Amino acid sequence: MIIILSGKSESITISNEKGRLSKDDIDRMIREAEEFAAEDEVARKRIEALNSLSTFVYGLKTQLGDQEGLGGKIEDDDRKTLLALVKETTEWIDTEGQNATAEELEEKLAEVQTVVNPITSKLYESGSGPGPGGYGPGDDDAQEPFRSHDEL
Repeated sequence: MIIILSGKSESITISNEKGRLSKDDIDRMIREAEEFAAEDEVARKRIEALNSLSTFVYGLKTQLGDQEGLGGKIEDDDRKTLLALVKETTEWIDTEGQNATAEELEEKLAEVQTVVNPITSKLYESGSGPGPGGYGPGDDDAQEPFRSHDEL
């Protein structure tokens, strides 16, 4: 490149020699990436398990606060049980969750679900929620019989 300012000229040479990675550097970086791939996968699974547990507990807490939804339809004893479970699990996440393995987090989620599922199943079986006995056709539902279709 030549720059001409007030009659003077200068030339600048750009070379590709500085700042480039050598073949050995590239090979070393590839080896390191492959070594850390297993660690990254373990971390990804742990974070997914933590997110699943946190999302489940937060969703349960939100539903319990909804008086028109789950919160208003369950019995007081069940509500107290679930609120205590939410509190205990939230505290566990805060104290143990950050250092827990993916397996421990999955076990905790399963433990929480074993308490929640029978309570929500009771609700649905009684007809208070959607599911067997809880839903029937309303005024807005079509009363036509189902038709068989051979093509999309």
